[in-house]
Amino acid sequence: MKRLCMPARPDWREKANAVGFGFHEMYGEPYWVDDAAYCFELAEIEDQIEGPSQELHAMCLDLVAEVVRSEQALDRLAIPRAFHDVVRRSWERADRHLYGRFDLAYDGNGPAKLLEYNADTPTSVFETAYFQFNWLTDQIAAGNLAPDTDQFNSVQESLIEAFAQFSRDRIFHFAAITDSSEDQGTAAYLMDCAIQAGHRAQFLDIRDIGVDDQGRYTDLQNRVIDRCFKLYPWEFMFQETYAAQLTDHSGVFVEPAWKSILSNKGLLPLLWQRYPGHPNLLPSFFADDPAAADLQDYVVKPLLSREGENVRLVRADQEILSTPGDYGAEGSVVQAYAPLFQSDAGYAVLGSWIIGDRACGLGIREDRSQITANLSRYVPHIIRG
Repeated sequence: MKRLCMPARPDWREKANAVGFGFHEMYGEPYWVDDAAYCFELAEIEDQIEGPSQELHAMCLDLVAEVVRSEQALDRLAIPRAFHDVVRRSWERADRHLYGRFDLAYDGNGPAKLLEYNADTPTSVFETAYFQFNWLTDQIAAGNLAPDTDQFNSVQESLIEAFAQFSRDRIFHFAAITDSSEDQGTAAYLMDCAIQAGHRAQFLDIRDIGVDDQGRYTDLQNRVIDRCFKLYPWEFMFQETYAAQLTDHSGVFVEPAWKSILSNKGLLPLLWQRYPGHPNLLPSFFADDPAAADLQDYVVKPLLSREGENVRLVRADQEILSTPGDYGAEGSVVQAYAPLFQSDAGYAVLGSWIIGDRACGLGIREDRSQITANLSRYVPHIIRG
């Protein structure tokens, strides 16, 4: 693994805007990086990223089957008691899921280490599946990369295949917070993949979901919502005014309610308890576990934090970095520190994509900070050899 400098495409911004990638800059900072790439060998991708990701996903599914049977475990994950049965029945019904992204620490030395599983509302899927592939083909056409240069990237084909597994007998709604250009763009891209799979689709703001007099979810045209992809976390769904209807209608939503287990940082200590010493796991504990005190280099993460909020990095028992935010009251986990790939551009985290149940793609974000947050940048990757 190494980071390469590349010639930027002179018209990449115009190409981004033309395909709806308006969030190539966010918060006044560049988000997409066109003049660099991370380079891997094929064996490195297969042995260190793809294979371990496939195994980690299987381990996570096995863990869900165990957690849904335990009130204590669901409590540990701060899932409200009123929704334990919603989560449990979602798993027992085998509610179909779509996608997720493992965040991995990998610097080219030793096994990749799981940092967390973004299993409910992962973003950067458009950048991974579509725009970095366009970057690759353009760079090859320009002669900047050899014709046989490849990517670990069958994400778009896998998404269309996954959407084809859902029945096409109803409208497939797609909902997100439209105030966020990133969320809206991500959901719109996934809707396009669903349409390519033969679905009729309708977009709406998550705040426009209503309830009719029979307790069914509805859209702004008062049509019943029979299936809805929601780019909106389950912990927020549980707090909405329409949460009471989840008891009877949670099966409407994708990702399914059982994904609330996997998108929770409490997954990390539960995995470590079940698979102690696994080469792709880091020692992880709930913050009140006495075993956490044995770690000297570690990261403290709230169970439900997003965008790197309320994270603390400790080295040799001294806090060296922390981020503000609104999380933490729900509880925290302590995870052993793992070094990230470091270059002059900052620190890189690997995002390994699971579509359906298949590891099928890689996206990389880098940050000046060791805590990847909302000012991270997206950098494409290539495979040589």
